[in-house]
Amino acid sequence: MTRKAVSVLLVLLLIISSAVPSYCDDAIKKLGRGIANIATFPMEIPEQAKRVNQSDGPIAAMTWGFLRGIYMAAIRAVVGVYEVASFPVPYPHDYRPLLDDPEFFFSDMN
Repeated sequence: MTRKAVSVLLVLLLIISSAVPSYCDDAIKKLGRGIANIATFPMEIPEQAKRVNQSDGPIAAMTWGFLRGIYMAAIRAVVGVYEVASFPVPYPHDYRPLLDDPEFFFSDMN
């Protein structure tokens, strides 16, 4: 039963993704962006602490930076799951990223 359900799901996914061939590259990018967000969400905690440390100092980094990191990690994880689950659907318009600051976690590293 489970094998049959997985097969049906894969066929439906193939049909949905091939229904709009002009968006194939963008749908795949949305899928990759979602997987990247799921893989990198824990890294938001030290990154946000580092940013707060640079602007406000170490005490703020240990408190506000840590809390900000947890918040941003949760946001990145939820957006990643959403983008993986909805990658064949062109929403938001033309597969634009929900997170664009940065779109991929490592793209903003100096």
